[in-house]
Amino acid sequence: MAWLPDVIKACYFLAALLFILGLKRMSSPRSARGGIVWAGVGMLVAVLATLALPDMHNRGLILAAVLIGVAAAWWSGRRVAMTAMPQMVALYNGMGGGAAAAIGAAELFSYAGKSVTLLDGGQFTASGADTPGTAQLALAVLGALIGSVSFSGSLIAFAKLQGWLDRRFVFPGQRVVNLLVLAGAVVLGAMIASGQLTMPLIVAFFVLALLFGLMMTLPIGGADMPVVISLYNAFTGLAVAFEGFVLQNEAMIIAGTVVGAAGTLLTQLMAKAMNRSIGNVLFGSFGAAGAAGQAIAGAQKPIEASDAAVMMAYAERVVIVPGYGMAVAQAQHKVWEFAKLLIERGVKVKFAIHPVAGRMPGHMNVLLAEAGVPYDLIADMDDINPEFPTTDVVLVIGANDVVNPLAKTDPASPIYGMPILDVAAAKQVIVVKRGKGTGFAGIENALFYADNARMLYGDGQAAASQLVAELKTLDA
Repeated sequence: MAWLPDVIKACYFLAALLFILGLKRMSSPRSARGGIVWAGVGMLVAVLATLALPDMHNRGLILAAVLIGVAAAWWSGRRVAMTAMPQMVALYNGMGGGAAAAIGAAELFSYAGKSVTLLDGGQFTASGADTPGTAQLALAVLGALIGSVSFSGSLIAFAKLQGWLDRRFVFPGQRVVNLLVLAGAVVLGAMIASGQLTMPLIVAFFVLALLFGLMMTLPIGGADMPVVISLYNAFTGLAVAFEGFVLQNEAMIIAGTVVGAAGTLLTQLMAKAMNRSIGNVLFGSFGAAGAAGQAIAGAQKPIEASDAAVMMAYAERVVIVPGYGMAVAQAQHKVWEFAKLLIERGVKVKFAIHPVAGRMPGHMNVLLAEAGVPYDLIADMDDINPEFPTTDVVLVIGANDVVNPLAKTDPASPIYGMPILDVAAAKQVIVVKRGKGTGFAGIENALFYADNARMLYGDGQAAASQLVAELKTLDA
């Protein structure tokens, strides 16, 4: 079957095309569901083509592993709550990085203890051959390093989001220690790539690579997790692309490159939305608990649900700002029910989304889409900010740091310079909040003390239900 290799390459090309088209469709909420299906079909085509490779061994074990993985993903995907979606994304991303690292490990361990001769230049040979190319070994090491960091770092991100670890773990001289661990991994990797393929050296290399991923993520605060997840997603893509070169697998190369590029761009956009560099995210202290405890003059002024409902019922324009608190309370359906009642009364309602609201990119968009909110009612920060001065009432439910005016007024604040939703410019602001504590970043919010702000204390679900009930009594 001399034609089989050409058919497999054609399948890889088709899979790559479906990956790219799927990613393109994911750029819009309207077509995102279809994009996921397209990319999924592309992955199915790539897997089937790989199983058809003439030199493929252990197909039974591979199929068993695929079936176990599909079953586990299907079960967990259907059971996971929307509030746990960020940690699920972190976990799955870590699995991708771990898979890339495992490929690199298999490649390197296949040479351990052997007397190998390196080919000069960028020549590639079959996996496990006695004459690997220098570029082949270098890429195997690089992919293993990046994949290991993504794997262990993503597991820490998962544990932080799941609440299993404190927000940050720091100690004196931590940056120096981290740098030494990374330097050690790089030195060992360079030695391996030069042909020193001994078992102790390879094991030590993976231990240091995994340790660096842990130590790099432990000091990062939970408020930075959206950026960290996106960054590790880019790492995973790069690791897969490098290992694709090692295995000479076109589908892995293209898919990994696309994921790496998309993750890198998204990370840059999110860091920009926080007015911070990626280096500051990784080595700064924005997410520190109690980062800014300065006192703010004034007092928080409570409001009853009945008064809040009346205020919005007779408003001309209302903007709703969702945050992670809405996700925790699973209040998106009740919030949309309340919004529909306002719309039926002739009130112009919009939803305002900050780029880093929630615990992962697009978290609020996913929640609102699940509740059935039309896409044309959802506005991005840049589009909605000019409208706040003419907005009668802003309802903030579960958001905190992304609406904090200190980002514009207090140079000493850790979030100073971060673009925010300018809700303080509205005529009236109603904030739904459990209590008087600070947000996830540990920073006091000046909005809660503003003259035009009122606090509706309580769980987001209960507060939204009260607003719905009170609004219905007005129409009775």
